[in-house]
Parts: sequence; structure tokens; C-alpha cells
Amino acid sequence: MAAPKKGRSASAQSRPGRSLALILIAIVALTGGMFLSGHTTPRLGIDLAGGTSITLTAKNEPGQPNAINKTNMDTAVDIMNRRVNGLGVSEAEVQTQGSKNIIVNIPKGTNSEQAREQVGTTAKLYFRPVLATEVSGADASASPSPSASSSASSSSSPSASSSASQEATDKATSATPSATATSQGRAVTDALKADSTPSATTSASPSDSAAPSDSATPSATESVDAATAKLQADYTALDCTDKAARATAGEGAKPTDSTVACGQNSSGQWQKYVLGPAAVSGTDIKSADAVFDTQGAAGWKVTMDFTSGGSKKFADITGQLAQNTTPQNQFAIVLDGEVVSDPFVSQALTGGSAEISGTFDQTEAQDLANMLKYGALPLSFTESSVTTVTAALGGEQLHAGLIAGAIGLALVVIYLVVYYRGLSIIAIASLLVSAVLTYVIMSLLGPTIGFALNLPAVCGAIVAIGITADSFIVFFERIRDEIREGRSLRPAVERAWPRARRTILVSDFVSFLAAAVLFIVTVGKVQGFAFTLGLTTLLDVVVVFFFTKPLMTILARRQFFASGHTWSGLDPKRLGAKPPLRRTRRPSAPVDTKEA
Repeated sequence: MAAPKKGRSASAQSRPGRSLALILIAIVALTGGMFLSGHTTPRLGIDLAGGTSITLTAKNEPGQPNAINKTNMDTAVDIMNRRVNGLGVSEAEVQTQGSKNIIVNIPKGTNSEQAREQVGTTAKLYFRPVLATEVSGADASASPSPSASSSASSSSSPSASSSASQEATDKATSATPSATATSQGRAVTDALKADSTPSATTSASPSDSAAPSDSATPSATESVDAATAKLQADYTALDCTDKAARATAGEGAKPTDSTVACGQNSSGQWQKYVLGPAAVSGTDIKSADAVFDTQGAAGWKVTMDFTSGGSKKFADITGQLAQNTTPQNQFAIVLDGEVVSDPFVSQALTGGSAEISGTFDQTEAQDLANMLKYGALPLSFTESSVTTVTAALGGEQLHAGLIAGAIGLALVVIYLVVYYRGLSIIAIASLLVSAVLTYVIMSLLGPTIGFALNLPAVCGAIVAIGITADSFIVFFERIRDEIREGRSLRPAVERAWPRARRTILVSDFVSFLAAAVLFIVTVGKVQGFAFTLGLTTLLDVVVVFFFTKPLMTILARRQFFASGHTWSGLDPKRLGAKPPLRRTRRPSAPVDTKEA
């Protein structure tokens, strides 16, 4: 029988203790890191810990049929992530599903409801000049005096101002009532015609020009007249006390279009507006914060700093509006189609900053600042489905998963003990090492990369028990094959290992490849199954190479296994082994005595 190969492989065979020491040191180091980090249990997913799962579906805006693309979807995911993280819901998960859907998983917690309200809000912000405004619907008939139908002033409703002109803005509180509907209609018509001429710009004052330029073609004039008539009809019919009407007001309007909108003043009354083209957009805002005014009576307010380009635009529009009369010396701050503030302007605001103040409470101010700070979504979304899992139901599912895993593990152990007898000690020890590594690594991956253990991931861990046991079985059967050939245990282990190693690597490679493909092509909870399956497959290779094989080499030197004890699982008689292989000396050639 050939002896084990000399050299490097022989050295490795004679020092299996090094491999065992290495993996034990790794386990101790990882476990120590787990306790030092304070995360001693794996982070649980929504289906196990409880929480809310929201499916948002992107929709194309009018005139933008190709807006739904990978770039915009990825941008939306990033913004949603930053929004919920800004609320302190750091365990929320935001990921795409398919080409149009985004899945948002919000764990059960104090901020989960607030995150749900904000996550899909488009937060498209525009500063638009006010062309006309009046109290709407039933609120108008309930108004006790003409002044009640006027636009809210900067001291009684949310207002925008720069620190340099706060005093000038405050002086605008004695605003005159809004114009009548007839005079407002004439002002709207004149402003729209001026905006539609070739010489007009989106930042021009609504009253700078009262008629189309001479260069306007008849068709352009007719188009302006049609748009003006439609806007007038929309404004007349708009009842902002109707929730459905508020939701559709100005729907589909582009930033360069004039539009209608609704807003609520400090008295709780709904006002309707005709607004000119957007002069400043939310992308021109550099930062936004919610602050409490400790020196005045403004309470909570939102401060905004503009970019260099935004500062110029804001100074231009406020300078032009300051030259007009009520209500056309106002600009409306429009967030997602709703007017949140309509301050008067008495002079150009050139400080590069502004603030929105009014009747905000802390939560409202922080919500608005959060949406402005983290930007507007590039797409509009509708809430397709909302699934809420209670903590009790999640606990039941986790309990059921653990029971299933325990049953599977018990069946594998029983099979190993009955069939492999003493060899089952090695298999069970290897399973325990693999389980400890899996648990510790999952606990560390939660705070590191946001990995959450969900029910499919538990299923992946259960499937991994069989994959790990299969590696031991391949190795044990190769050893038994060598013993059947008549070899003793120690050389049988060394001869069986190269063959078993190839089979184990090929098998684990196929399992890992399947897990990788599944992880790439799927989304949502199925990725948890794929990730766990891939992780445990890699750990199987580590355990077999650094624990199972060295431990088998050490035990092969013990009399219990080396002698082929009946309960060792390596009894040559039970395995039907051939007689031991012996070296035979080749007979020498016969000597010719006659020649001698």
C-alpha cells in the first residue's frame, strides 16, 4: 500500500490541530465582536418582528411617457431611504420590485406611521406667483365680512421671508381684500396672455404685460385664449372644501403652465388660487430645517437656504412681485399641488434664505423640512397595497420556523447516529460549529449591511442543514470505500479526502450558483432565502475543510476508530471489507546451475 505523499501535504496531515485552532479562534473573535457590538440576536424582518410593508407603483406623468426608468427608480429608492432614515427608522428597507414597483418595509415602532405617510410623498415644491385667490365653496358663504375672503397675510398664515426683510414683510399684515371674481378674471386673462407671448418668461411678473405681443401668430393667440378660458372655467368650478376636488386641482400641470390650486389659511378656511408659472423649484433649495422661534411668537417654522442659482431666481421673483398690488404681490409656496403658504412681498428678498412660518406644530415643521431637505421624488407613486403584520403574528411565525428547524435537525441527527454510529460525533460537532457561525454572522450582518432574518431566510437555514450533512456523508462514504478495499483507517482517511473534496466543492458550487442567481433575479423576501442559502453554503466549505477533516484525522489515530470497533461506524466486517492489502516481494529469477 502506498504511503501518504511526503512534503507539504504530509505536513498538513500531521498537524490537523492548526486547522482546528484556527476555526475556533475565528469563532471566539466573531462571538466577541457580536457581544461588543451589542447586537446579540439577528435582526428580524417584518414577517417575524411585525411592521408594515407598502408596495408603491410608479405612474407616468402627462407629457412624460418614458419617465419610469431604472435611473429614476434608483433615485426614488435613495430618496425614500434618506427620508425614513431622517425620521430615525433606520431599520426600514426600501427596494425595487420589477420595473415599476418599490417595496418599503417599515418595522413596528414609534416612527413607522410617520414614515409611511412621508415615504411616497412626491414633495414637488414650486414658488409660483399668485394671480387671483378667494375663499372657496362653503367657507366663502360662511365668511362674515369681505375681509374674510382676502388672502391670508404673512402674520396670520404661513409666510416666507428673508431675515433681511422680516420687518418689511410684517408691515404687510394690513392687506386689502382680494379682488372680486370679475376683476380677478380680468387679471388672470391679462396675465396669461402676457405669459404666453414669445417675449414672456416664467419669472415675469403676472401684470407686466396685458396683451400679446405683435409677433404672436393667430394660432398662438387662439391657443392662449383656449388655455385662458379653460383655466377660468377650472377656477370658477373649483370647490376646495371638497376633498376629491382638492386632490385633482391642477392635476397634470407642468411647471411652466399656469394652474389652479387649493390651500388652507390660519382660520381653517379653504382658499382657491390661480397661480402663474413656477419661478423657483424645490431643486433650488440647498437645505431646510425645522426650528423653534424662541424670540418671537412664530412658534415652529421651516428655514430654507437656496443655492446660488436659486437665490437669484428668488430675488428676481420677489423683486417683481413687490411692485404689484394685492393679490399679485403674493407668491404661493406649492407642495405637491397644495398651497402651504402665500406670503405677501413688499421688497426683493436677496438674502439667499427664506422661512415658512405659521401654525405649524413640531411634527408638521419637521415633516416639511425633511421632505424639502431630502429632495423631491422624480416620479409620482400610488400606494398599491399595504400589509401590516402584528408583533404577535410575527412571533408565532418565528416560533413555527424554529420548531420546523429543530425537527429537521433532530431527524438528521437520528439518521447519522443510526447509520454512522461513532462517526455521528464528528457530524454533530460539525453541525454545531456551522450553526454557531451562521448565528453569529447573521447577528453581525444586521447592523453592518441591514440583513434581516425573515421567514424565507429561516427556510434557507433549514435547507442548509441538509446541504451541510450531505458533505459529511460524502466524506464518510469515501472513507468506507477505502476500508472496503482493505486499507486501515488512517491511510483510508487521507486517500478518501481528495476524492471527497472534489465532490463537496462541486456540489457546494452548484448550490451557491443557484443561490446567487436566485438572489439576483428575484426581489423581496425571496432574496432572504437566497442570501441565507448562499451564506450557509460558503460556511459548509469552511467547516468541512477546517473542522470536519482535521477532526477526522485526529480521531483516526484513536484506538476506538482505528481498530474498527462495532460502534465506530467503520467496522470492516460490517462493511464487507476485503482482506488487508499486503506488499508482496517479486520472486527472484531462477539461477541456471548448469552454466555454473
